[in-house]
Amino acid sequence: MRDNNKKLSLTTRIVIGMFAGIIVGFLLKLLFPESVLVEGYLTKGLFHVVGQIFISSLQMLVVPLVFVSLVVGTCSISDPSKLGRLGGKAVSLYMVTTAIAITFAIFAAVVIQPGAGVAMQSDATFEPSQAPSLAQVIIDLFPKNPFSAMADGNMLQIIVFALLFGISMALIGKSGDRLKGFFDDFNEVIMKLVVILMNLAPYGVFALMAKLFSETEFETIFSLGKYFLLVFVVLILHGVVTYSLILKGMTGLSPWMFLKKMREVQIFGFTISSSNATIPVTLETVTKRLGVSNKIGSFTVPLGATINMDGTAIMQGVATVFIAQVYLVDLSIADYAMVVLTATLASIGTAGVPGVGLIMLAMVLGQVGLPVEGIGLIIGVDRLLDMTRTAVNVTGDAMVSLIVAKSEGELDYAIYNDENADIEERDVGEQIDEKMHKKESQ
Repeated sequence: MRDNNKKLSLTTRIVIGMFAGIIVGFLLKLLFPESVLVEGYLTKGLFHVVGQIFISSLQMLVVPLVFVSLVVGTCSISDPSKLGRLGGKAVSLYMVTTAIAITFAIFAAVVIQPGAGVAMQSDATFEPSQAPSLAQVIIDLFPKNPFSAMADGNMLQIIVFALLFGISMALIGKSGDRLKGFFDDFNEVIMKLVVILMNLAPYGVFALMAKLFSETEFETIFSLGKYFLLVFVVLILHGVVTYSLILKGMTGLSPWMFLKKMREVQIFGFTISSSNATIPVTLETVTKRLGVSNKIGSFTVPLGATINMDGTAIMQGVATVFIAQVYLVDLSIADYAMVVLTATLASIGTAGVPGVGLIMLAMVLGQVGLPVEGIGLIIGVDRLLDMTRTAVNVTGDAMVSLIVAKSEGELDYAIYNDENADIEERDVGEQIDEKMHKKESQ
């Protein structure tokens, strides 16, 4: 018989790894603040190596997973015009949620006034990169060299090439059918790699958290406490309340079930701080645990990871009001409206640019006449807030995927309502344990 002591779920193990890493990092910072040995062998040694290997392993899967799964999904759609409808729905939803996010953030900041009475100086400087124009973004959607786009990890170009490749496969008949079998098998292999890496996640998460909190300057967080807490609270409220209301209102699905199944993805996004690196985990959860068909999820998830900026929009809204209050600048209703419009449109216009959050904030500040150097005031706490922003963004990617799938009749309600959907398949360690117990019983 099998042992009655049930193995901890993957979510529980990841949570344990995260909090253990936070505690270890905090203790190292408190007990050995200037230790060369701790920094050399643990912080920048073991923790750094393990954490970076984990992130690199996830990033390794992003390009092949996005390309292969999108090709598989696209060639399964017999009507190419359906892709235009899917794209229109997805982009519209992402932009609407971004507009709601920044409006909510501005309203909260105006009421709470995080920068009122704050007299701060900062030696930190910020030189924003030049954001491309909307016309250039449209031109850059089409890769000159698809292999170069894959090597650079340019998600929008990869998505466009995969769509064109998949459509071509669907139109050529038997040759396309044979090629589809290859991509189906390739997709299964990539998803199995995702499963394996997810079972190694607790160790990677522990290392990332231990390194981060052993290096975090808590004095900076305390000095910006009101700003930090306001952004954090608005992010949580948007990720839990706003998304739940939208999901319930547009699909009738249970928000509780959605949030429960998204915990692992949110933890991944929080620790990795990269929506792109979280794509393998998000896509696996959306298709295997939430019941979204691969033809929908393979399109909406990579697109959302690239252009969905809800978390960043919240930071921009609060930061704009905060900087205006610190510099004693009164913003009008028209200024706030310009902030909402600029941030919403910039969520697409700056897609794929490194440091996109701060570039977008520089654009927003410039639109309302605020000094860009004010960004230097908040850089010190942006790393921790960026983690929470990513968790919110990946939640929004999944929520929009569900709405689009529901509208297209591509949602499996049985999978969505099954709390244990895909648990057995995903927990490789538990499968091995079961096989061992069977052998012992024989």
